[in-house]
Amino acid sequence: MNDITQPIHFEHNSTNFNRLKGRLESSVGKAIGDFNMIEDGDVVMVCLSGGKDSYTLLDILRTLQKRAPIDFKLIAMNLDQKQPGFPEDVLPNYLKHLGVDFHIEAQDTYSIVKEKIPEGKTTCSLCSRLRRGIIYKVAGELGANKIALGHHRDDMIETLFLNMFFGGKLKAMPPKLVTDKGDHVVIRPLAYCAEKDIARYARGMEFPIIPCNLCGSQENLQRQNIKQMLQDWERQYPGRSQTIFTAMQNVRPSHLLDGSLFDFKGIKIGDHVAEGDVAFDE
Repeated sequence: MNDITQPIHFEHNSTNFNRLKGRLESSVGKAIGDFNMIEDGDVVMVCLSGGKDSYTLLDILRTLQKRAPIDFKLIAMNLDQKQPGFPEDVLPNYLKHLGVDFHIEAQDTYSIVKEKIPEGKTTCSLCSRLRRGIIYKVAGELGANKIALGHHRDDMIETLFLNMFFGGKLKAMPPKLVTDKGDHVVIRPLAYCAEKDIARYARGMEFPIIPCNLCGSQENLQRQNIKQMLQDWERQYPGRSQTIFTAMQNVRPSHLLDGSLFDFKGIKIGDHVAEGDVAFDE
């Protein structure tokens, strides 16, 4: 496996680049279809951070929009959190050049996080709550019923292990969910896309990447440790990440321990379960 930070470059219209683009478009299209993420008449607010994932998400959705058999609208939204040195002109100029409808929401969450979180502590939890509330509010103001986030396959796998190791839960990121108030549906169209493919695509497209100076620089985050563990596994056992992801889509409640998902107490002689008798499988 090539590390996602390895500087692999494609000519913009080379065979390799077009193959990569086709693979990403196919993966996004399949995820949208499998989970019914986008329907006719939807207004989809695409959250654009300035990172490789959200740029790729917007680009692929725009491509699919042109040939989709349904009609839906895309609105790009960026939350300017007033981080010191944030280049405010980059995203507006990029989106104007594309001719994309967009909205920049300026909210100084940076100062709030810095005030509330002691130096050296991770800021993700508070930052995420603040961003989530603002994103939902803006989606309502823009008339968007769907909110598209740039989380990909590897984000979902990392979240699975974070919850197992530190939360005691067998839980990852859902590809689609309804917000707590029931006002919007959050979708993750990059669910089937590998981070290494997204990174290569972003380099080939030469997106104007904006680094996050608030949380992206915290190298001691447990998520970074999990990411490193998975990358080490992938180098030693190529394909392991995809196998883990496949397992997340192939769950057997009768062979776990959650009594709320399977009636262990009610099992009696003569009963059969769909998974079969695998008690002594290797």
